[in-house]
Amino acid sequence: MIRPFILLFLSVLVSGCATGPNKQDPFEPMNRKIYAFNNAVDTAYLKPIAKGYTNILPAPARTGVSNFFRNLGVIVTTLNDALQLKFEKVPVDIMRFSTNLVFGMGGLIDIATYARIPYNDEDFGQTLGYWGFDSGPYLVLPFFGPSNVRDGLALPVDIYVSPIYDTIGDEGVRWGLLALYVVDTRANLLGAESFLQEAALDEYSFLRDTYLQRREYLVRDGAVEPFRDEGDGARPKTLLELEEEEFGDDPLPGEYDSSQ
Repeated sequence: MIRPFILLFLSVLVSGCATGPNKQDPFEPMNRKIYAFNNAVDTAYLKPIAKGYTNILPAPARTGVSNFFRNLGVIVTTLNDALQLKFEKVPVDIMRFSTNLVFGMGGLIDIATYARIPYNDEDFGQTLGYWGFDSGPYLVLPFFGPSNVRDGLALPVDIYVSPIYDTIGDEGVRWGLLALYVVDTRANLLGAESFLQEAALDEYSFLRDTYLQRREYLVRDGAVEPFRDEGDGARPKTLLELEEEEFGDDPLPGEYDSSQ
């Protein structure tokens, strides 16, 4: 599963050596083509399946599915917290995962949030960024979507340590859970589409800039990047600042609200 992804990633990287107008997106011509391909696949397959999923499955059941996969992701977070030497967060991660697993019917109910156990979100791309690895140019990966060189190379590590890949022996169950995860993730994004269409004249550029700022925010654990005067006299607003201006304390459309 990982070897074909690495070969595909390297082939995409090598084929995209043309220089584009954006400093952070030198592969823009290639990225836009992959973005169009991903959109075509989404329109033809993923979006209709996600809509059918939301129509058939009641909201409480869909919430349970999302909680289940979110809880499994805590295992990946725990490993990356340890790799980043954030040892004070590791016991919290373990407590959160165990609480939902034991008292939340295997993770279907997010008991940990009601118990006010913090939720941390870390991946291997953030770990590499923590240790000083530059993100590299922006990349749109086939099927996976927005990324960059660092996060793209880190993705197979997160896939490998995920419980879906690592601990489930039955291949049919493994692929079934993976398919359910993809559909559930896509269904959770349906509510954000109208916001994206209203906010962006160019969806590609909007998603690129949003992704790059969001990843920088996550790698820095919320710390604002030091001011750098680039001649216009003002630092560009961060994604968090834009979100707060638009929504205040409310979550983005389709975003999980931990206060509920």
